[in-house]
Amino acid sequence: MVSKQDELKKLVGEEAAAYVKEGMKVGLGSGSTMYYTVKRLGERVKEGLQIVGIPTSNTTAEWAEEFGIPLTDFSEVTRLDLAIDGADEVDADFHLIKGGGGALLREKIVADAAEKLLIIVDHSKKVSQLGQFPLPVEIVPFGWEGTVEKIAQFGSSPVLRKRDGELFVTDNGNYIIDIPYEKIVDPVALHNQLKSIVGVVETGLFIHMADEVLVGENGTVNRMKK
Repeated sequence: MVSKQDELKKLVGEEAAAYVKEGMKVGLGSGSTMYYTVKRLGERVKEGLQIVGIPTSNTTAEWAEEFGIPLTDFSEVTRLDLAIDGADEVDADFHLIKGGGGALLREKIVADAAEKLLIIVDHSKKVSQLGQFPLPVEIVPFGWEGTVEKIAQFGSSPVLRKRDGELFVTDNGNYIIDIPYEKIVDPVALHNQLKSIVGVVETGLFIHMADEVLVGENGTVNRMKK
């Protein structure tokens, strides 16, 4: 039986696919909601839509190949017309927390290369203030102990991510730490603070990057624009 949350994810994911136009170069984000976007885009490609995509994770690349979406990379293109991605949290200022799936670095590279970033979420991801979802931060494995210690000096309690009892390793070969904050008062300052630490590759704070947010709620899609 399909849950109501999955129904909303499907609804908003398929709605996002309608934003893709003929000839576009599209960033394909990661996460469960994106599955429905990629699947719907594959159907449109079979109907004749001509696009190319750059996936943000190996999993998304596998979906794209399964559904017949032609892929490219940054050796072939430098700018994208549109990037579509999910988020773990989005606030009223369109600041995001991303990285729950561990693909935050590639997601941020793709988002930065796009003329427009479209975020797709269900209503549970809308928050008044970021921080309830632990902030993912990607760090290099070499000397990770010291990196975590420096981050902890800022009054947080970073946790090295594990999956099935094993250290989680990103598609880039890095580690992820998750930092519980409860409330992030100043996302810009926190991002800059964390990025100043040697060993930190990127944070899951996406500041001033989202242009439009599609929210699945109450059986429909709510469009939020800046």
